[in-house]
Amino acid sequence: MTSIRRRTLTLIIGLMLAGLTVLSLFNLHDSNHEIAEVYDAQLAQNARLLQGVMRMPLPGQEHADLYRAFNSALAEAVPKGDGHPYERKLAFQVWNAKDEVLVHTASAPSFSTPLIQPGFSDVVDLNKHHWRAFVLEDRQNGLRIWVGERGDVRADLVDRIVRHTLWPNVIGSLILAAMIWLAIGWGLQPLANMAATLRARHSGSLEPLQLTPLPSELEPMQAALNRMLAQIQEVLGRERRFIADAAHEMRTPLAVLRVHAQNLLEAGTEQERRESLEFLIAGVDRTSRLVNQLLTMARLEPTANAPAKQRIDLGDTVRNSLVQLTPWLLSKHLELAFDVSNQTFPVLADAAAIDIALNNLITNAVNFSPEQGVISVQLTRADGFYHLSVEDQGPGIDEADRARLFERFYSRGNPQGAGLGLTIVHTIATRLGGRITLKNRLEGGLQATLSILVGD
Repeated sequence: MTSIRRRTLTLIIGLMLAGLTVLSLFNLHDSNHEIAEVYDAQLAQNARLLQGVMRMPLPGQEHADLYRAFNSALAEAVPKGDGHPYERKLAFQVWNAKDEVLVHTASAPSFSTPLIQPGFSDVVDLNKHHWRAFVLEDRQNGLRIWVGERGDVRADLVDRIVRHTLWPNVIGSLILAAMIWLAIGWGLQPLANMAATLRARHSGSLEPLQLTPLPSELEPMQAALNRMLAQIQEVLGRERRFIADAAHEMRTPLAVLRVHAQNLLEAGTEQERRESLEFLIAGVDRTSRLVNQLLTMARLEPTANAPAKQRIDLGDTVRNSLVQLTPWLLSKHLELAFDVSNQTFPVLADAAAIDIALNNLITNAVNFSPEQGVISVQLTRADGFYHLSVEDQGPGIDEADRARLFERFYSRGNPQGAGLGLTIVHTIATRLGGRITLKNRLEGGLQATLSILVGD
């Protein structure tokens, strides 16, 4: 990942170069236009000056002498010590009414056809040179004046303007880029200070950050970090409370087991020993269930270590879980009914977590079902959710107890329960982005429904 300074500098320099390019192209276009306007005006002015000279009131023979003097002087317009290279690229010539050339420069181009259209035009001579020309027609004196300028004169001027402005822009851009680099570094210094402070902190420190003074842009970051540290402290606090609660819940079963063991040792008859042994086995079973539930909660609590979700078929997952539970249900003299359509139920979830949730719902239903009762499991899809329902034929629940059934270690009407089954199901539902709902059936019993978001 590139640094913020490098990313910012790349963006700024890129925008600056793009803007400089656009401005340069605009200036080039504007310079071309202005240069063309100025040179066109000079062409027109030179043509009218030449017209004024050619219209001087002189006797006929003296006009011929004037033309020869013009041509003689113009023939010497070659680059010399006191001349200019552009003299050969500027030309004019004058025709009379009979298309006879009266005056012309040595560099005047030759055209295949006479130029008679007055005004400005772009023409190409026989030597393939491009000329920008202005034709002035003097009908009163029978004159046609042509003043032209080679196209490379203007191109050379534009090239000089570009070269004289390009290099300063390039050098200035490099200097500006270096200054921007230093300015960005200075502007990002508070962020570097924050990073240095975080690196210097002890790995186990959960104290909130107190960096002052702090730019307003970094205040949300510090607040977010402090919220995260507070959440970590809360999670650790919940874990400590959970361990304390578990220790408290384990203390009573262990004390009961000790009492049953003592009763077994002190039993005087075979009947008393059997009863004490049965109590001891039941206590061990309850303690085992409590331990298993506690281990399940411990596995579900740290969501950062939760297994990655996978694309599964919820119907197949439920079928596999029920296959494992069927022998146990039959041993309890209960009947299992599973209602699901033949369609697939694709979902992004943790199959193991769904198996745990279903096991807890079935176990809860078994604990409150009468002998020879029926436990019904249904899987449907509605309103963007998959609904996995477990129904029993037990006594149902009281409205007063409904809110407390998801509390840890709260068990209603089941002395052998650990009070963690529905809490585990609620934790799994939350982690899968779903919900768990409980309601009494009209025909008697409880319906517990685990709803899982279908997703994409």
